[in-house]
Amino acid sequence: MKGNAVTITSNAILDAINNRRSVGKVTEEIPPTEHIQTMLEAAITAPNHHHTEPWRFFVLTGDARLGLGDALVEDRLSGEEDPSSIPEAVIEKTRQKPLRAPVVIGVAVQPQQRAKVWEVEEVCSTAAAIQNMLLAAHSLGLATMWRTGDPCYSEPVKQFFGLGEEDTLLGMIYVGYPASEPAARNRTPVDQVTTWWDS
Repeated sequence: MKGNAVTITSNAILDAINNRRSVGKVTEEIPPTEHIQTMLEAAITAPNHHHTEPWRFFVLTGDARLGLGDALVEDRLSGEEDPSSIPEAVIEKTRQKPLRAPVVIGVAVQPQQRAKVWEVEEVCSTAAAIQNMLLAAHSLGLATMWRTGDPCYSEPVKQFFGLGEEDTLLGMIYVGYPASEPAARNRTPVDQVTTWWDS
C-alpha cells in the first residue's frame, strides 16, 4: 500500500513539473485565500542551508495592487531625463500592470548576515520556494506568471515592499485562473546540457 502511494504521489509531482506553463492572461476571478495559503505553505518547504528561511512574501489583492502600480510609475519616470515627455497613456499603462491578475505575490530574499551563510545560497533557496509556489498553483488549477526585470530591482519598488538595502526582490508572481491554455514550448534536450561522469 505504501509503495502504491509513493508511485501515485511521484506521478502527480512529475505531471505538475512537466505540464506547468507560465500564463500571461488570467481572468478577474479571485482565487480563494485558502489556495494562496497552500501556495505559501508549499513555498516554505524549499531546502535552505543552515535553516535560514530567507524568503519573505507580500500578497497584494484589490486596491493594494495600485500602490505597486504607483511604484512602477515612479521607477519608469526616474530613468527619464525629462519625465514630462512620457505620454500619459504610457504612464497609465505602467500603473495598470499589477491589475493584470487578481493576486500579485512579491517574493523577496532577506539574506542572513552571519558566518557560513552564502548569499547565493539564500537566493537559490528563495527561487526554489517560488518554484514550489508555481507547482502548487498548477495543482490547484491556477495560472501563474513569474515576472522579473528591472522594476524588481529598482529603489521605488523595493521601498514599496519595505525591503532593506541588502534585500532583493526575486520577482512578482501573478496569480489567477487561466483565460487560455498556452502551448508547450520546445526545450533543449536534456542530453545536450548534461555530462555524465562515472570515473
